[in-house]
Amino acid sequence: MEDFNKISIQEMSKKDMFTIIKALELAAESTNDYEYIDLKEDILSQLCDLAGCSQEEFLALLQS
Repeated sequence: MEDFNKISIQEMSKKDMFTIIKALELAAESTNDYEYIDLKEDILSQLCDLAGCSQEEFLALLQS
């Protein structure tokens, strides 16, 4: 297996990305482990920086 530090998401569908984001939210709610929310926020923040938009705009894009 190759060693890697970064994973590319360019092949991931919008639906899959939205599912991952929602799953992190649900995991935080059901386990009371809010590290899931921190991870979700980190992912969203980085994606929004790349896309040049707000979180609300990015989530709306994923749902379209």
